[in-house]
This record gives sequence, C-alpha cells and structure tokens, in this order.
Amino acid sequence: MREPAFVLGVLVSGSGTNLQAILDAIEAGDLKAKVGVVVSNVATAKALDRAKAARVPAIVVDHKAFPSREAFDAAVVEVLQAHRVDCVVLAGFMRLVTPTVLDAFPNRVVNVHPALLPAFPGVRAQRQALEYGVSISGCTVHFVDAGTDTGPIIAQAPVPVLDADDEATLTARVLQKEHELLPIVLQWIAEGRVVVEHPEGGRPRVRVRIGP
Repeated sequence: MREPAFVLGVLVSGSGTNLQAILDAIEAGDLKAKVGVVVSNVATAKALDRAKAARVPAIVVDHKAFPSREAFDAAVVEVLQAHRVDCVVLAGFMRLVTPTVLDAFPNRVVNVHPALLPAFPGVRAQRQALEYGVSISGCTVHFVDAGTDTGPIIAQAPVPVLDADDEATLTARVLQKEHELLPIVLQWIAEGRVVVEHPEGGRPRVRVRIGP
C-alpha cells in the first residue's frame, strides 16, 4: 500500500495524549497522513513510548544542551527536515518556538491550545477560565506565529464549564475535545483546504475551503 504523502513531525514534552489521538486517527483511516518523527526535549516523556509503540522514530533533543533557543530550534529543524516533514504539530510541547522553526515551515506549524483564543493564552488556561468565571471554555487549533498563542485560528470547539468543575475536571473535558479536533484540522491541512489570507492592514486569518 502506498504511504500517505503528507508527513507530520510532532513535538512533545509530556504524556503525548494528543500524539496518541493523531496516531489513532491515522490507524482508523480518518487522517490520511504519516507521523514521520516525534521529537521531545524531555528524555523521560511518555510520548516517546507512544511513538515507539507505533514504530515511529522517537528522537530526544535536550534543550539544556544548547546555548540558546535558536540553537536548540536549529537542531530540531535539522531532525524534522531529515524526516521530510510537511507539517509540524506542537502536541504538548512546552517550549516557545523561535523564527528558526517558523521560517523553516512557514504556515506549517500547528498548535492546539486548551482555551478559546484569544482568551486565556499561555499556561494554565483552564485555571484562568475558572478564575474569570466563564460559562464556556474549549480548545483552539491555530497556526503558530512569533507571539504566545497569537497565530491565525483554524478551528475551535466549545466545552461548557460546569458549576462543579475544578481545574482537573475542566482540563480533562477540554483535552478530550482537543483529541477530537486536532486530527480533523490536520486532515483539512493535508487536503490543502486551509489557506492563510493576509488582508491589507489586518491580521492574518484562516479560510477553510469546504467541499472538493
């Protein structure tokens, strides 16, 4: 069987549940892509075990071994390019990427964030949502730019905030929605349906083409 032409490189730092969602979607045939390599800056990340179980190359690039973020990112880019990656997915990757990565993969670096951006960027988004008192939270899949969770939004999915919620319960429900949304968006990208537009005088925005 011919392998999918669309190759993903997934950057991880932790347990890798979004990586697993991607692998499961590929196995089910819902995502017509291949994970070419998984890269982690943490040698003990469980995500590496998930990659190995799926027979995906799992590579550690320790950020502590590099004198700067740019030097670390250059090493990551070298790995991604060696595996002929078309799109880079940040799946629980706890590092801010620099233009070294963004310039190597323009409009091809995707992140999933556990809030309805532009609300609650950065870390502990679910705690931020609870402290603010919102009734609806959710997740966002977006392209990455040089800011913190400021890149063009591709898709969002809402999650209700329940009266009994604490940070752990809300986090779990939002994470489940991430697992659903991220593979769908990656399939759109693989199909060439996602276009970044640059309106004159405005912020970049995403248009998703519907239909064949």
